[in-house]
Amino acid sequence: MRNADAGPDGISGDIRTAPGSAGVNTDTSAPPARTAVPAQTRGSGPAAGGEPGGRRPQRLRALDGLRLVAALMVCLYHYTGRNGVVAGAWGQSPKQLFPAALTGAASYGCLGVQIFFVISGFVICMSGWGRTLKAFTVSRVTRLYPAYWAAILLVTAVFALPWVAYRTVSPSDLLTNLTMLQQPVGAERVLGVCWTLWAELRFYLLFALAVVWPGATRQRVLMFCALWMAGAVLADASGEPFLKLVLVPEYAPFFIGGIGLYLVHRYGHDALAWGVVAAGWLLGQRYAVKALVAPAHVHVFHHRSALAVIAVVTLGFVAVAVVTLVPRIAGIGWRWLTTAGALTYPFYLVHEHLGWVAIHGLRHGLGLRPWVVLPLAVTGMLVLAWLMYRWVERPLAPRLKRLLTS
Repeated sequence: MRNADAGPDGISGDIRTAPGSAGVNTDTSAPPARTAVPAQTRGSGPAAGGEPGGRRPQRLRALDGLRLVAALMVCLYHYTGRNGVVAGAWGQSPKQLFPAALTGAASYGCLGVQIFFVISGFVICMSGWGRTLKAFTVSRVTRLYPAYWAAILLVTAVFALPWVAYRTVSPSDLLTNLTMLQQPVGAERVLGVCWTLWAELRFYLLFALAVVWPGATRQRVLMFCALWMAGAVLADASGEPFLKLVLVPEYAPFFIGGIGLYLVHRYGHDALAWGVVAAGWLLGQRYAVKALVAPAHVHVFHHRSALAVIAVVTLGFVAVAVVTLVPRIAGIGWRWLTTAGALTYPFYLVHEHLGWVAIHGLRHGLGLRPWVVLPLAVTGMLVLAWLMYRWVERPLAPRLKRLLTS
């Protein structure tokens, strides 16, 4: 199966409540949505004894909504902000079908993945606090794999249809993809966006070993952030492939920035925590500019501006800070935001490849105009995401959790 380009064009993760032993009832990383945090820890200062109390947790529904916004940014990029396979689905380049203002803005949609990595840093730190290593691992597996397996099988089945013009991967590569470890072992990807899950898995591993296993404390988390940031920078400077593979220097600043925001959220405004956030932003924008701004002499779909990339990264950090630290926003109780968060992960997994099929069918099979095809394709993928959440994630995740904990 043809894969998407290797640029930052995907996200993955989830925000969902789950029992935690330290009074924080939160689980997160990759699908449905809801983030629970004790009311007294929302940026209001240190909790008694450094640990949250037993009050009923409050869901950060606004953070769920922000996750869907990031996913829609990536979707717009995949549908209108680039060429490649999607141009084949449309029948011509999106630049010839849509105004330059739309296609130019959509080319920045790939930065949705960096925004999600900031969210993931926040939520994984919250999710791992007070958990055992086993509980943390089980929570990640049950949140990531059910929808992922369904997306792998669904995309493979659709691409195998005789009237669909995309090829499937080999049986061996398909089976390897079910592990989510296809990239390190060199198998062809079924989902182009799954490269972001590989980045997430490495972050989970580092955080689990350095923070969850010995037990999360403020001092330990700060030390983890400092050592990971220093190690990532040194790994990048050394050019050593193994160190770069393990320490993920191009995305580490975003995860670390999100962790810093969680420390502010949990313990209140603090110079060290804000220093972690600032370091993540300063280095993160550098890596984003380096990866996404092409030299003037290189032919690309749209020449991104360095200032615009910096602005989008900055807005991402600010948005996560606002929805988690500003009480009026963090306390929003709109229930539809929980649904939005629940759709994010399955939507992210299927929107690209099955979107190609939907766009081609609507455009060439039914002869619809581009401005009609675009919202129909997005809406169709959202409906499919809801079906996956309702009939795959909700029934399978609890069963998988019971199996792993029995």
